[in-house]
Order: sequence, then structure tokens, then C-alpha cells
Amino acid sequence: MNVYEGGTAASLHVEHAGSGPPVVLIHAGVADSRMWDPQWAAWQTRFALTRLDLRGFGRSGAPVGSFSHAGDVAALLDGAGIDRAHVVGASFGGLVALDLAAARPDRVLGLVLADPPLPGYAWSEEMRGFFAAEEAALEAGDLEAATDVNVEFWLGAAPGPVQEAIREQQLNAFRLQADDEPDDSLLTADLPGALATLEVRTLVLTGEHDKADFRAIGDRLAAALPHARRAVVPRAGHLPSLEQPAAFDEIALPFLDGRR
Repeated sequence: MNVYEGGTAASLHVEHAGSGPPVVLIHAGVADSRMWDPQWAAWQTRFALTRLDLRGFGRSGAPVGSFSHAGDVAALLDGAGIDRAHVVGASFGGLVALDLAAARPDRVLGLVLADPPLPGYAWSEEMRGFFAAEEAALEAGDLEAATDVNVEFWLGAAPGPVQEAIREQQLNAFRLQADDEPDDSLLTADLPGALATLEVRTLVLTGEHDKADFRAIGDRLAAALPHARRAVVPRAGHLPSLEQPAAFDEIALPFLDGRR
């Protein structure tokens, strides 16, 4: 599909499958929509699923001009004729989902946020070291080194096939974004300040072994959001839906079904 913002067109890769209540899956910043393959295969009998590659990821076009990822998701809903949907986001995709819910709560039935970041959070020394290592590799033009930094930091304890899948997806994203750094912004001017008034059912998940910063952000979100439930996915790191899909589904599906 094509989306337009600031007079600039972008092509987004979007897939639809299944039947039932609508669920939109938004991928992490180290991945693309293929990270949802376990859920894509398992959830089609109970939900009408939609997944997309954000601008600069997967099979979508490179980011050009100013835009918002949450605005792109809202345009996707419009184009697909979906009035309201459950939105499931992982890591950076969780931030996109949260931004969409804060800006357009009328479009969101419920939120599942898996290890999302939060604007304004004071990162630990460990996280600042990661950002510096990634930036140094990117400034040197070594996209493969930058990819290795990400895979080791986020998925160092994950099974080999998971690491290899994310390595390919992250390297592809770095290549798509090499010429133009994304000029993306949030729809919500003060997202942390908007949390207390967000009237959307929310499940905040983190992997048991994710970085301490993200576990702390999960606690903060669960405390701030009025209708939030907090849960931990055992034996998982930063991408629990991919690392431990059965355990992730055991927690997420009852919430999406409205049973918890």
C-alpha cells in the first residue's frame, strides 16, 4: 500500500490473513514483519491479522521526508477499512503502538506492548554503551558490524536460528536506511504525560531476561496506564514473541480474547 505524509509517498509492505477480531502486529526496530511468523501461523484461526513492514524495514520503501510510523499505521487501518483493532507491538513497534493509542484511542481496541522503550527514560550505562557502539559502526559505514552489535546485545542468549533471522532483517534495515536517516516523529507531543489518561486496555509484557532498563520501563508503564496488566514471559529476552512463542501466546491470547 502507499501512504502519504508531508506530500511524500511511501510504499509499505502489508499482509492480511485469518478471520475474527482485527489484530495489527508491529515489529521491533531490529526486525521486520517476519518476526511475527510464529503468531502469523498460529493466530489466523481466531483473528483477522494484519502485519506490515514499517518505512525503512523489510519489503517497504526507504524512509523519505518527515513522517510518523503511527500515522502510517492509522493510514493502514483506513485503507483496510478497519475501524478499530487490537495492536500488538514489540520493542520499537510497542512505542509506535502506544503512540497510536494515545493519539487515536478511537482506533485501538486493546494494546499488547512487548518490551517497549519510553521517551525521556534515563538510560543506564549499559544502554548508553550499546548506543555508542552501534553509532560508531554506522559512522564507519560498517553495516555488518552494526548488525552484529545489535544481535549480540539484544539476542545474545537466543537460539541460533532466531539470531540468524534477526541478523538478516536488521542488516536489510540498515541498508534501506543508509542513504536517508528516518525523519520520523511521534503523533503525541508528550507521550509520557499522556499515559495517565489513556483509556485503552493494555497488556505490558517483558522478557524475563531482557535488559534491566526495559523491565523497569515495563513496570513504569504498568503503573502509569489506568487499565494496564503486567506480565513476564519466562526464559525470554528482548523479543519474547519470537524467542518463546508458546509462552508469549499463553499470556497474550487470553488478553486479546478478553478473558484477562
